Amino acid sequence: MKTSLTAAGIAVLLAACSQHQPASEVLRPVRTTELRYGGARETNRYAGTVRARHEVDQAFRVSGKVMERRIEVGQTVREGDVLAVLDDTDYRLAEEAARQQLIAARARAQQAESDRKRLEALEADGSVSESDDEHAHSGALTSQASAEAETRQLELAANRLNYTVLRASQSGVVTAVRFEVGQVVAEGQPVISIANESEPEIVVDVPEDHLASFKTAHFRASLASAPDQMFDVALRELAPEAAQQTRTYRARLKPVSGHELPLGATATLLAQHALADASTAAIPASAITQNNGQPAVWVVHRAAAGSVGTVDLKPVAVQGYRNDQVLVSGPAAGELVVTAGVQKMSPGLRVALSGASASTAVADTKSNTTVLEASR
Repeated sequence: MKTSLTAAGIAVLLAACSQHQPASEVLRPVRTTELRYGGARETNRYAGTVRARHEVDQAFRVSGKVMERRIEVGQTVREGDVLAVLDDTDYRLAEEAARQQLIAARARAQQAESDRKRLEALEADGSVSESDDEHAHSGALTSQASAEAETRQLELAANRLNYTVLRASQSGVVTAVRFEVGQVVAEGQPVISIANESEPEIVVDVPEDHLASFKTAHFRASLASAPDQMFDVALRELAPEAAQQTRTYRARLKPVSGHELPLGATATLLAQHALADASTAAIPASAITQNNGQPAVWVVHRAAAGSVGTVDLKPVAVQGYRNDQVLVSGPAAGELVVTAGVQKMSPGLRVALSGASASTAVADTKSNTTVLEASR
């Protein structure tokens, strides 16, 4: 009987002791960034497309009805390949007419030269006057010049006949076709575009207020198909004047390391340049909160353990805005600023720094509980 009473008393004491055991503290994990003055950088983002540096619009040098089309969009062609053919009936007739005109002109020139030689022989014995000889000489020269002119007309007619066949002026890939078989096209009308795939580049439009910083920026780009794969690009060309409709400046950038760029792909360009003011620091816009209507940030004071700290609200002076960043001054360099969940902070709140898990932070606070239990 005495043994049972002793066991019951021990159980009561243990229960009383457990009721006074303090609950372990669960710290709120936060993400932070370190304030660095003088290293603020401005980053502007632009949407662009991949285009070929050399893209040529092909056109017939004569007008006519299209009889053949031998290419499709996306097809690779070599220089000299036949792309399309026009109806050449009229041009063949014109060439034949020019050839007959040349034959007649040469016959007249030959007859005039024969007349000149006969009159020259008769002039020696005084049978013809000097003026008749000059007239025959002038007629021979005129006939010869007419024959030469008809020769050039035949060459022009032959050239126009050859122009009814459209050939590729460079090797590349067909990016556009603007005609169909049976369509009548005008002389010089662009009908096919051929791009050289060997030199792709990224084309973006730069607003006027970004122009000065764009010229001195460091550029990185990515494709929509691989947004996490950034690569360096260099500015090759910047338009000297703005486009009439958009009032933006066309910029062309080429890959530094020969990165493969498929034509027509969507690209994102990041232009970064350092700010001249060394008294400002760039922090994410999500870190800014307010204290009595004034901008402020939550600063983390680290504990001795390094993974735990307390937060304190400090005022800052906003110097400017850069896309998703804010330029601030005020807190000391090296301070840790909370960048997420600022609306859940309160003065003196204990937090777990980024990189320390909540379980690790709880373990750090359990040391006080262990000491308390040992004292009991």
